[in-house]
Amino acid sequence: MGTVTMNLNELIQLDNTYHMTTYSRLPVTFVKGKGTRLWDDTGKEYLDLLSGIGVVGVGHCHPVVVDAIKNQLESLMHVSNLFYTEPQLELASKIADISFGDRCFFGNSGAEANEGAIKLARRYAKIRGKDAYEIITAFRSFHGRTMKTLAATGQPDKQRPFEPLPPGFKHVPLNDIEALKKEINGKTCAVMLEVIQGEGGVYPCDESYLKEIRALCDERDILLIFDEVQTGIGRTGNMFAYQGIGVEPDIMTLAKGIASGLPIGVLVASEKVSLSFKPGEHGSTFGGGPAVCAAALATIKVIEEEGLVDNSRKIGAHIVQKLEAIKESGSLVKEIRGAGLMLAIELKEGKAGGIVLDLLKEGIVANNIGNTIIRLLPPLCITKAEVDEALSVLERLIV
Repeated sequence: MGTVTMNLNELIQLDNTYHMTTYSRLPVTFVKGKGTRLWDDTGKEYLDLLSGIGVVGVGHCHPVVVDAIKNQLESLMHVSNLFYTEPQLELASKIADISFGDRCFFGNSGAEANEGAIKLARRYAKIRGKDAYEIITAFRSFHGRTMKTLAATGQPDKQRPFEPLPPGFKHVPLNDIEALKKEINGKTCAVMLEVIQGEGGVYPCDESYLKEIRALCDERDILLIFDEVQTGIGRTGNMFAYQGIGVEPDIMTLAKGIASGLPIGVLVASEKVSLSFKPGEHGSTFGGGPAVCAAALATIKVIEEEGLVDNSRKIGAHIVQKLEAIKESGSLVKEIRGAGLMLAIELKEGKAGGIVLDLLKEGIVANNIGNTIIRLLPPLCITKAEVDEALSVLERLIV
């Protein structure tokens, strides 16, 4: 069991004194994780239905991932991207093998991956002689917290404190193809969407909507970008969410679930789009370092060898079935949304925050989006028995 030298109240005092007030933390100090379980500094055990906001898909401290990181740290921790490293190029090859993409660029976060996607789309248009730089995104979308990705994000409440924002973005209602068509003009270089909006409340794109957008982008010579930072790497019951709808993007971004908690962001693109970047036009000091790439390779290996994509699809369907039964029993549940192990429970009343806190007291880690949505993002390795254990507690709190 991990140890801490300060109690929770002392840590809260340090946080209130020395850390910028950017997080609304819940009152617990986790010191150990294993599989689907977490333990706090008092030894209390928790079932994790959040997995670090969709990050630890193979479970906490999976031995294959831990060994890969240890072995890499013992040989090489860092070297500049001015040189070749095997883990980085092996990872790029692996991602190309399992996705539509041909080439990758590695950064340190989802926001960085999305920044890279924005730059690449603009560069692609410029090389083709087009004075196009605008990108259309959706209301409720979330693409990051840097200034450019915040401008791409379709949530005015998140944007307002930092205005004026960088120009070049238009926002349209999700699943409204006519609204999108009206915003396309000669300045448009790309459409950027989450296949399922994560931070906005777990709202899926309609399959027909994405197919129409793909055809529209092909017709107008506009790039289609899928932000799969949260939906990628098995989360939705496919390795990538786009595979579940049969629509391939030109550019895709990844981050959360790919390296089991080590910081990485991945920009993936087709060959013709990738080659728009020339040497010196994009880069990262730490991006694609040996340790994070070793962790990512090991994570993908575990997902493939343990059948976790299939498990995500099957257990997700089981959760939805159980939640629908709870909904029909006259509970607070208004709607269930999502795919695989990326699910939202929308409530009829604004009690989500209180319910998440009550779940924590009962040893279950979940998350709320606003005060009407409870979000579930459990590790992809979660079992049916563990799901039933958690939902029995949740049912008691929302009926």
